[in-house]
Amino acid sequence: MAILFTMNKTLITVVGPTAIGKTALSIKLAQHYQTEILSADSRQFFKEMYIGTAVPDPEELKRAPHHFIQHISIKDTYSIGHYEREALKLCDTLFKKYDTLILVGGSGMYVDALINGLDYFPDVLPGIREQLQEILSTQGEIPLREMLKEKDPLYASQVDIYNTQRVMRALEVCLSSGKPFSSFRNRPKKPREFNTIKVGLNADREVIYDRINRRVDLMMEAGLLKEVEGLLSRKRLNALQTVGYRELFEFLEGEVSLEKAVENIKTNTRRFAKRQLTWYRKDPTIQWFDYQVKLEEVIKYLNKNTLLA
Repeated sequence: MAILFTMNKTLITVVGPTAIGKTALSIKLAQHYQTEILSADSRQFFKEMYIGTAVPDPEELKRAPHHFIQHISIKDTYSIGHYEREALKLCDTLFKKYDTLILVGGSGMYVDALINGLDYFPDVLPGIREQLQEILSTQGEIPLREMLKEKDPLYASQVDIYNTQRVMRALEVCLSSGKPFSSFRNRPKKPREFNTIKVGLNADREVIYDRINRRVDLMMEAGLLKEVEGLLSRKRLNALQTVGYRELFEFLEGEVSLEKAVENIKTNTRRFAKRQLTWYRKDPTIQWFDYQVKLEEVIKYLNKNTLLA
């Protein structure tokens, strides 16, 4: 039986694997409810990363106001804690104008940070961050991944192990506290002053993989290689330790052929989508729809299960 929310402010959250159509649905919902969109896709935060992160194009951005899209530089220090604080502050401001806001993105941890709040983590001891950065600069990402698997195998099995920024953050806590990063997670959170209702888009695995493969081909046609080439001198920055960039850095440094690099992007993106779905499937509050669902069907569900009608 549907439970109607009693508070009059609602955050509609659109989730799902990469390339499934979240941006398109979120824009349609924002237009329907005449409201604004908050992104929770951490890859799309950075000004210098456009093609490889599938940032909404100018026409899409015109159709609905967006926030947290290319708002910081890859050189900036920006954590999930920064996002939680800024997104909550923005929600407080926007909810004075709207009864409904749209949250969209594939970064489950960022979605969870805004909706449920972050766990408390101890301060990082002096020198730890610099020590890890030195390992990254001189030895690369692999020793950091192996260190996390040793220090916190549980979190290593849950996190995107290729997201170096998250790996390093977890290691900072492990090394500073002497305890696993995962031991500080999932503690009671402060309730939010708004309702949340989640809708997810999904498809058969073959469809998801085909959409990913076609998106990568389109990115390459749009100039992804040139974008990555312009970032090569800064490849050690945390923001660039991500799929679509890491593989082309390997090509530019002569480690693999371009054909192999593109295939690696497709493979790693498919693995990323699988991890996204594993994360979301643990959340029983998500109402799943086929990726080709009609807007009217989603709106009918939202209106039936909230006070939005």
